[in-house]
Amino acid sequence: MSWGTDLWDQFENLDKHTQWGIDFLERYAKFVKERLEIEQTYAKQLRSLVKKYCPKRSKDDEFTSCLSFYAILNELNDYAGQREVVAEDMGHKVYGELMRYSQDLKAERKHHLQEGRKAQQYLEQCWKQMDNSKKKFERECREAEKSQIIFERLDNDINATKSEVEKAKAQLYLRTHMADESKNEYAAQLQNFNAEQWKHFNAAIPQIFKNLQDMDERRTVKLGETYRSFAEVERKVIPIISKCLEGMVTAAKNDSSIVVESFKSGFEPPGDFPFEDFSQNIQRTGSDGTIGTPKTDGSKPDPKHSIGKAKNKLWLFGKKPKVRLAHVQLPPSIPPPPLPSFPHAHFQSPKFPTERIAHCLNEMRTVKSKIPSFRGLKRGAPNLEDLSHLPPEQRRKKLQQRIDELSRELQKEMDQRDALNKMKDVYEKNPQMGDPGSLQPKISETICNMEKLRSEIHKNETWLAEVEGAKQSSRSDRRPSTDVNHHAPHGRESPEGSYTDDHSQEHRSPPQPDPHEFDDEFDDDDPLPAIGHCKALYSFDGSNEGTLVMKEDEVLYVIEEDKGDGWTRVRKQSGEEGYVPTSYVEITLEKHSKGAVTYI
Repeated sequence: MSWGTDLWDQFENLDKHTQWGIDFLERYAKFVKERLEIEQTYAKQLRSLVKKYCPKRSKDDEFTSCLSFYAILNELNDYAGQREVVAEDMGHKVYGELMRYSQDLKAERKHHLQEGRKAQQYLEQCWKQMDNSKKKFERECREAEKSQIIFERLDNDINATKSEVEKAKAQLYLRTHMADESKNEYAAQLQNFNAEQWKHFNAAIPQIFKNLQDMDERRTVKLGETYRSFAEVERKVIPIISKCLEGMVTAAKNDSSIVVESFKSGFEPPGDFPFEDFSQNIQRTGSDGTIGTPKTDGSKPDPKHSIGKAKNKLWLFGKKPKVRLAHVQLPPSIPPPPLPSFPHAHFQSPKFPTERIAHCLNEMRTVKSKIPSFRGLKRGAPNLEDLSHLPPEQRRKKLQQRIDELSRELQKEMDQRDALNKMKDVYEKNPQMGDPGSLQPKISETICNMEKLRSEIHKNETWLAEVEGAKQSSRSDRRPSTDVNHHAPHGRESPEGSYTDDHSQEHRSPPQPDPHEFDDEFDDDDPLPAIGHCKALYSFDGSNEGTLVMKEDEVLYVIEEDKGDGWTRVRKQSGEEGYVPTSYVEITLEKHSKGAVTYI
């Protein structure tokens, strides 16, 4: 994983994370310093203790008890020397190395962040120039329109003198010429801004973030090396420390992946801004007074610097995309017996409004840190059922995890159902082993659990498909174009003066099924022959199209078996046909069809 591509919009969070990494390194260095001071004090006190209890030798000292005590004191003195060696090695190999490395990291981090801020400031400056030229172009077009109105009024006025008409015509020509110049300037500034923006998000920022990632990974590796050095120093005097060595250096290279998993939003970098032509309402008075469109090179456009649509894109540090609820109706293939039908699932689809770029550039410095430390990575906002409170990438991973877990539970229920059915077959063949009817409640409960799990899996798969579809759609619109598309401003104008898209393009609900999609299945002239009969275990309201209402203990004719979708086609005594859930009925097929087999 790369910070330059996955965390392109997390400048402030990477700033805070790298600062946290240096602070953590210095905190560990402070711990080592205090530890070696304790070792030095401990060794000093041990030597004082040995000196205090080691008097001059006498004849009484030749007794074995005295000799043993002297040996203990001698070993303790040597042990104090080893503690001094530990303190000295910690000071040189661990503490000193950490402090030198910390200073180098601070200087390198400062350099990379300065480069990032310079790149942001330069992009902001380019935008201001483009915005000023745009406002100037709009202002000149308005003045040209006013001059045109004055000229037309004087030209149609019989009382106006020729000099007044010529003066108005000259003024119109001047204003039109100035509008042409401001238009060309705006087009040039727009092309320059789009090119600089592309370089900013595809070259400058990725390289800076890659340097920060390399620095952070080197810091983590360095910490692992100092952990190992710390453990090696202890191993010389305390063998049991070697058991802790593996735990001290575990996962030294996993921090970069953790940062990406925490910060990755899943949004795409913003596209280019389109050219907005304000001169379409100006009538031309002559060949010299036309507002020309800047000519573009006939060569093949470079897709890296092209100007594409900026609609439905999220700006760098803009506001979080608003989400709307859309209704997704669960298919009738999963009715949970005998519980009532599940309500419609709700999922939220992200909507990417076009925010004002000035606000977005200001947001660069105001983004709050999402996780100040790794200990807080697991703390998040309150969970919603569809996980729409998470960014797209995080939501996709959580939904996939949930689907995998539900699939495992469904497999367990299916295995349990198969085992119960086998046991029931054994009981039917050998009644002395047990009553087959005693297994029916457990089988029904297992089938009910399976239908519930299938419903949950389908609901989460719908949300997952929505997230992946939105991601693919945003990627397909990302390629820019070098051609300046001259067109009038479209959409509606917001109170702040910025243009927004039509709501018809913002709200896209999933396609509704054709109400006549299954009509052909029920248009048979001749009724199908019955292949068996069934008994209703539960009542079914038949609210969906094509289903049949049935009551508990009602006997129906089976005219079409379950094809694996959970539905069986039946016919009432009155001749009414329709589908009912297979799990709601007990089916017995005739011998001439596929044998007298009972399905639950």
